Amino acid sequence: MDQDITVRPATTGNWADVEQLLSARGSVKGCWCMFFRQTPQERRATEWGEGNRQALKALVDDGRRPGLVAYRDRTPVGWVSVAPRAEYTRLDRSPVSRAVDGRPVWSLVCLYVGKEHRGTGVARELVRAAAEYARERGARTVEAYPVDDALGPVGADDAYHGLVSLLAREGFTEVARRTPKRPVMRLPPEP
Repeated sequence: MDQDITVRPATTGNWADVEQLLSARGSVKGCWCMFFRQTPQERRATEWGEGNRQALKALVDDGRRPGLVAYRDRTPVGWVSVAPRAEYTRLDRSPVSRAVDGRPVWSLVCLYVGKEHRGTGVARELVRAAAEYARERGARTVEAYPVDDALGPVGADDAYHGLVSLLAREGFTEVARRTPKRPVMRLPPEP
């Protein structure tokens, strides 16, 4: 891990840091990493923005760890949402991210780095920490649904999925591709 970056699970103790990151202008536009956790009915019933913030906070207040926060010198600089795939019910309704097979996986669905910290290794450390966090909790396979940046520029609105080049450098390999720009990638199980 980069010496000046630490990564910790989101808890009630650092909720203010999660709020600081995910409410920043240009961050997640009111999603609060709840989109993949909601059924279409829940999505329609939940107020975008504040309702999603409250829903994420409820997960944290219940003792769940819906994501990890990256810090540089005690300043929150990035976020990754990682959990067992079953917690992201919307994944199975997507042509991009529907299940590849019956294997239980943990999914990395959202990655956000504050604008002033992009390109400084924060995303790499978040991906590494997410994989380690999942494996410490019994995951044999970690899966992601990135955008293929080899096919052209990726705007900030799509980069939250992660980038193929980043995940490939961290050992993820493509296991399915259902649309031209969005493969399913997995980190192979440890021996």
